[in-house]
Amino acid sequence: MPTSAPLIRSDVPGSFPWSVFHERHPKLLGQVLDALPYGPGERAAVERLLVESTAGVLTPPGAGVHDRERWLAWGEGLWGRPWGEAPFLWAENWFYHRLLDATGYFRPGAWQGIDPFGPFKAAELAGPAVDDELAALEPLGELPPRQRARALVTSALWGNRADLSFGLTAADDGPVAGLVADDSALFWTELERTRGGRVCVVADNAGRELLPDLVLIDHLLDDGLAAEVALYVKPRPYFVSDATPADLLATVERLRAAPTPRAAAIGRRLWRALGTGELTVRADAFFCAPLTFHDLPAGLRAEFAGAAMTVFKGDLNYRRLVGDRLWPPTTPFAAAVAHFPSSVAALRTLKSDVVVGVEPATLARLEATGAPWRTTGRHAVVQVHRRAAAG
Repeated sequence: MPTSAPLIRSDVPGSFPWSVFHERHPKLLGQVLDALPYGPGERAAVERLLVESTAGVLTPPGAGVHDRERWLAWGEGLWGRPWGEAPFLWAENWFYHRLLDATGYFRPGAWQGIDPFGPFKAAELAGPAVDDELAALEPLGELPPRQRARALVTSALWGNRADLSFGLTAADDGPVAGLVADDSALFWTELERTRGGRVCVVADNAGRELLPDLVLIDHLLDDGLAAEVALYVKPRPYFVSDATPADLLATVERLRAAPTPRAAAIGRRLWRALGTGELTVRADAFFCAPLTFHDLPAGLRAEFAGAAMTVFKGDLNYRRLVGDRLWPPTTPFAAAVAHFPSSVAALRTLKSDVVVGVEPATLARLEATGAPWRTTGRHAVVQVHRRAAAG
């Protein structure tokens, strides 16, 4: 694996990372302040964060800031420098940590523990689009096995860009439009080879994206492909819509209360699996740290090492898995994830610059269009690496 690829930063005007800080974040902060009746102190703190993160320097955490000592260490060499000079992944993490601090999430008071993104998540989960997706589950069990498998992966891959009904209608044996790497067949082959093992799933977003993830998990358990699934979520709000334990429970309950029989049955099975330990939930603080999976703490590394496979969902987890650098896109996926202690599957829609494992001919075709393809969410990868057994 090459080590000289540059870290992605946000200090190049017009670049995707620059647009995140100068276009996406200002809109987000406005939406946060509109969604909840924060007081003058919280509103002023949010507005200061906006000014600092777009035109100021990185200010070290003061006394009383949550995880102060860790952040002082994580930011060593960065404090006092412009935000854009920090690694993009690190700066995004610090932005969201600061946002929680600004809204009073960590401090004793009325806003302690209140998810600033909660209204967005709740509205999405309660929306009519979810009803349509739950209804689309009804024919799933009658599909031929290969078609059902394709539907499950397609739906989990595209998340809220393409709902479960899309997954069902796209579930033929041909190529799926938008995929720039497709190891779907290997994904199921590996799960069949390790049938009855423990599968880890590292979740991405809540709501409509978590819903097909849970349907996939139910299939793994119900079919016996996994005897146990460990689902890793964030211990607190993170990156707008990342799933927390509360989001997980709300989504399972949405399934249980569905008016359609198959969706309700999936919800009941998942609820029961949580109670029996077939489905376990992990919410380690590492998942809210500005680190990549190269830096796994020993306890988490041991958990993943015992898995038959670890499934990584979403763009952010992909960046943390391979490293948020401008790797040559043809860098082999196996080389990029060789550091991870189990076999790996990545189901990821491309929403940032980093990507590996693209065949040269595919890369040439994508580049020849002259259109952006790494950041629009219109392309995706299903990538699998089988880790050889130790010894």
